[in-house]
Amino acid sequence: MDLATVDKLLTTTRSVRQRLDLKRPVEPEIIERCLEIAVQAPTGGNVCRYHFMVVTDPAKRAAIGDWYRQSFAQVYPEHALAERRKTHARDVASWVYLVEHLKDVPVLIIPCLENRPEDDLSPHRLAGFYGNILPATWSLMLALRARGLGSAWTTLALRHEKEIARLLQMPPMSRRRRCCRSPISPATTFGPRNACRRGSAPIGTRGANGADGEPARYHKNGISAATLAR
Repeated sequence: MDLATVDKLLTTTRSVRQRLDLKRPVEPEIIERCLEIAVQAPTGGNVCRYHFMVVTDPAKRAAIGDWYRQSFAQVYPEHALAERRKTHARDVASWVYLVEHLKDVPVLIIPCLENRPEDDLSPHRLAGFYGNILPATWSLMLALRARGLGSAWTTLALRHEKEIARLLQMPPMSRRRRCCRSPISPATTFGPRNACRRGSAPIGTRGANGADGEPARYHKNGISAATLAR
């Protein structure tokens, strides 16, 4: 294993919101391959109850982008942004850019978890619940980065979780939890950060119940999106 290459990948992968080439298409084969890699990530108890929704339809991306914009305005009103710009001007610029251009990002990937944690909000329950999908989502971001694609971990649109679920015809809310969204687009540059300033061919080798040797399922859902179930 080439440690220099691995180290570069790990130190130059971050949320890419602004340095994006929005005019370049993202080939479906690349997304599928990156998801194949992502589902090899470790999970607690070897139980993989997650799914990835890949959204490419322009109208649906535009609708999600509008909900994201509304959520951003609620969380960061203009006076709060003005105050934040005084100390984190570059961060604010990248946030605002993504808000304004999310509809133009060619691919949105929504990681989903089955069931919901509301019945038990204890630390160990939440750690196990979200820990089931976070490693896979991070592996997805790494695989995308290795292929010159930038991604960003976003959660603001969860304020419109039900609306997005209806738009994408997802199962009832009692059974599935949307945990984040990753806009995917070719990036123009990558580099290390100085310091932290404050996710029909068999996919993988485990089935939905975690049994070794069972193929994962990959299918089109008829709404210009794809679901990876494992």
